[in-house]
Amino acid sequence: MPATILIADDHESSRTGLEALLSLEGYNVLAAEDGIQALEQFRRNHPDLLLLDINMPNMRGTEVCRRIKNNPETLLVPVVLITGLTATEDRVIGIQAGADDFLCKPVDREQLIARVRSLLRQKAFTDELERAEAVLFALARSIEEKDPYTEGHCARLAEYSARLG
Repeated sequence: MPATILIADDHESSRTGLEALLSLEGYNVLAAEDGIQALEQFRRNHPDLLLLDINMPNMRGTEVCRRIKNNPETLLVPVVLITGLTATEDRVIGIQAGADDFLCKPVDREQLIARVRSLLRQKAFTDELERAEAVLFALARSIEEKDPYTEGHCARLAEYSARLG
């Protein structure tokens, strides 16, 4: 199943250009015109990657990024900020918001495709690790249920591990 990418850009020509390019690469593409629409689309469709213009009406791309990255359930979804701004300050704000990468306008086709593929590959590895972790914990719980002497041991071990980081 192809990955789903959400593009949020208030400039229709930029948005449709990115949509066409990524669709040709075989991705499912969703689009939003501003930050609020982007968050709504994100919550409704759970895309695998976001491409966010920094300067959008109603809510900046950096704020959309911050909200996604501050949510424990969505913080691992890759976010690429797209900007026509060249000031270092804008990039620092994006990094502080949790952006995984940056692209400058006009977006270079080859660079876009390479970065999208790289981030989606990382996300696929992360998703696989999360699935493996869930299986391991399910196995541990089922073993624990069969042995009354270890009651709660796996849960305590998981809690201690989480505390240690």
